[in-house]
Amino acid sequence: MITVGFFEGRNRWSELVARAARGEEIVITRRAEQVARLMPLRVADPLGQARTLAARIRKSRSGQTLGGGVSTRDMIEERRR
Repeated sequence: MITVGFFEGRNRWSELVARAARGEEIVITRRAEQVARLMPLRVADPLGQARTLAARIRKSRSGQTLGGGVSTRDMIEERRR
């Protein structure tokens, strides 16, 4: 974590944002008092999100039929014959 004065931070804004994007945390001070913190966003794991979504879709589709008592699994098996 680094500490930067307000006016210095204003002049180096692009550099500080780039550093925060790489994972650093920057504290902005005004008259030696902390007034803001610049830090990276916490981005969730995209693969984990995809797996969670797929599991939710599977759970919501389980046991559903397509009318006439035919399930998606039955249709898949019929096509394979």
